[in-house]
Amino acid sequence: MAAPTLDPHAPDFTRRHTNLADPRLGAQVVSCSDEFFAPRERLLSPDEPVFIVGKYDAHGKWMDGWETRRKRTPGHDWCVVRLARPGRLFGIDIDTRHFTGNYPPAASLEVCRSVDDVPADSVHWTPLVAPVPLEGHAHHHHPIDNHEVWTHVRLSIYPDGGVARLRVYGRPQVDAVASGGALDLAAAIHGAWVVAANNQHYGSASSLLLPGRGVNMGDGWETRRRREPGNDWCIVALAAHGIIERIEVDTAHFKGNYPDSCSLQGANMSGDATESSLISQSMFWPELLAPQKLGMDAEHHFDKPSAPGPVTHVRFNIFPDGGVSRLRLFGTVVLA
Repeated sequence: MAAPTLDPHAPDFTRRHTNLADPRLGAQVVSCSDEFFAPRERLLSPDEPVFIVGKYDAHGKWMDGWETRRKRTPGHDWCVVRLARPGRLFGIDIDTRHFTGNYPPAASLEVCRSVDDVPADSVHWTPLVAPVPLEGHAHHHHPIDNHEVWTHVRLSIYPDGGVARLRVYGRPQVDAVASGGALDLAAAIHGAWVVAANNQHYGSASSLLLPGRGVNMGDGWETRRRREPGNDWCIVALAAHGIIERIEVDTAHFKGNYPDSCSLQGANMSGDATESSLISQSMFWPELLAPQKLGMDAEHHFDKPSAPGPVTHVRFNIFPDGGVSRLRLFGTVVLA
């Protein structure tokens, strides 16, 4: 798995919200009009799209994305994605990287609510992104201003062609958890997200919040080798206001590059706190877990952390640098 390229020019919704079209969280392309040149599953791949010179398959040039045949009849192509969890949507990225002479000139996005994996023909589709022009080999970010909760999206391309990736950023709807209910407060599928990280050279800090163990060393947060004093860190906005009771740190696949130790700080912050204020204040947050030694390629369990009370954000510190696959913060929800 290739480490994602972090785009400093991407809009804020790509950092503040979960990609609900991520197959690692359970999203799936459930139907499409055509997938002759490249299968629909590649549209949701969490890996960065690649171009391999000289690689062909039985249908023609191998492309890393979803690509339909050249349409010779009226109409347009489309695919339907069942989101990982019902949620409110804040923005999308239609990524045509490496598609140059075969990208669609335009695309649109519709949404629906359905209990079925494949929505029935009678389901009502609501337009969220009207047909917009596309360019080749480019990201196309579009914000969404809609307060409803949706289960499926339908990407339409006009009239045909190839799209490398579709990202659908939103806030997952979590089944009601009563005050005192148990929850992994750091799970992306519950709505946790990474506010900031000081370094993500080899792997995105958002991988820490994914389900399951990492599949390889690229499926985790890994910083560059530190050559100066200090340590690396990331700040996580929790899925819910809660009290952390158990911490799990997994260094799966990190063997010669795992951190020597880690610690955790936490605080109860207001919902309107800015990223810059969270970064500056996090240095002084109370300690939930004193520095603990880590080992290679192992799951580490820490019980009964020092808790100042309910928290909304945590700062995860690694000393001095290295890679961690997953972070779990199990606790109880405290409703305001």
